[in-house]
Amino acid sequence: MAQKHQVVVIGGGFGGLETARRLRRVDVAVTLIDRRNFHLFQPLLYQVATGGLSPANIATPLRSILRKQKNCQILMGEVVGFNAKQKQVVLRDKVLQYDTLVLAAGAGPSYFGNDSWETYAPPLKTIEDATSIRGRIYTSFELAENETDPERRKELLTFIVIGGGPTGVELAGALAEISHHTLVHDFRHINPKEARIILVEAGGAILSTYPSKLTESAARKVQELGVEIRLHTMVTGIEKDRIELKTPSGIEHIATHTVMWAAGVKPNPLSQVLASEIGIDCHKSGRIPVNSALNIEGHPDLFVIGDIAHCEDHDGKPLPGVAPVAIQQGRYVAKTIQARLRGDLKPEPFRYQNRGSMATIGRKAAVAEIGKFTFSGFFAWLLWLVIHLMQIVQFQNRLLVLFQWSYSYFTYNRSARLITQPTSELDQEFNQDLAPDSKQS
Repeated sequence: MAQKHQVVVIGGGFGGLETARRLRRVDVAVTLIDRRNFHLFQPLLYQVATGGLSPANIATPLRSILRKQKNCQILMGEVVGFNAKQKQVVLRDKVLQYDTLVLAAGAGPSYFGNDSWETYAPPLKTIEDATSIRGRIYTSFELAENETDPERRKELLTFIVIGGGPTGVELAGALAEISHHTLVHDFRHINPKEARIILVEAGGAILSTYPSKLTESAARKVQELGVEIRLHTMVTGIEKDRIELKTPSGIEHIATHTVMWAAGVKPNPLSQVLASEIGIDCHKSGRIPVNSALNIEGHPDLFVIGDIAHCEDHDGKPLPGVAPVAIQQGRYVAKTIQARLRGDLKPEPFRYQNRGSMATIGRKAAVAEIGKFTFSGFFAWLLWLVIHLMQIVQFQNRLLVLFQWSYSYFTYNRSARLITQPTSELDQEFNQDLAPDSKQS
């Protein structure tokens, strides 16, 4: 492998994994680097966060996925720098040479300059985020069951989701199902149906990237589920026991212990590291600008794809940070590398084929836009189920998810609603309330 063309891929997400897999029959040596040892199917993270699925259902070890690909090695490590002149990737414990570098490091949450909010309003980007949110949700119900003060109980049963995009809507819808169905018979001193779920959106509509017909349909369904929608509302402060909102009618404070962040993303910090190394400026979004070949201009050996790349379509609009974009870009990069090895130095430019988008709202409710056609309700929900099921990488996980979904559909149960570790102040309070003598034992 050392004598072959060295392709180093950073990131085992949708784009990086697709690049590596598409190079399986190409005469190159591929090195895939990721800080984690698994590929995560992020679109279903919200189901882990709400107890519908377990982490293993949506995560697959990278070595398992690529075990039969002889021209690919996997390194679990953290990239800390680059040496573009020497064509080197710098890890914490070693330096790797490359002939072609593919940066597909993804994105993380953005708190728009208020990073301290993350302590009280966790994002939903990793398995750890999902299990932390799951713990906060179910801990709140447990604390409420043990609380005798009505006001305190009301605070504990108030859940706020920040961001009216697909993730926020999916979270809010799942919370409504939990409170109205899953937990309704599980407690003796509280009525889970009394839970207050608030979806906060700074813009004028939820799911604003969809046609107005679908956004209106989604809003109606969300409200039917019992979720309050706050439009034109901005978050101005988050503390451990309350949130401050700037609404059209003024400043409002809501007492709550459970806030979830689904409002913004920013590229992996490696975008700034690489941009600084080669002397270019990132786009105002923080992404690295790339040309029509997904290269950094003037650096044909450097590809940037996925959430970390600022790539424009033929109308000059930036492509969204969604899985289909990253997958198609990974496929294109692999094809381009192969073409260049054959001597074709001017491959066709990348063109994103938008095959549609969809978001689920709740049980038997979703919205979908496919080409010129729009769907909502039960049919859109079935489409969402089938497409997401088929996109899961490992066949075994598809079967597990199908079984879990079928079981949940008929029973309203969520079998993975576990509180696994005390990761927040709320969890610590939970332990103190239920085990007041624990410090003495």
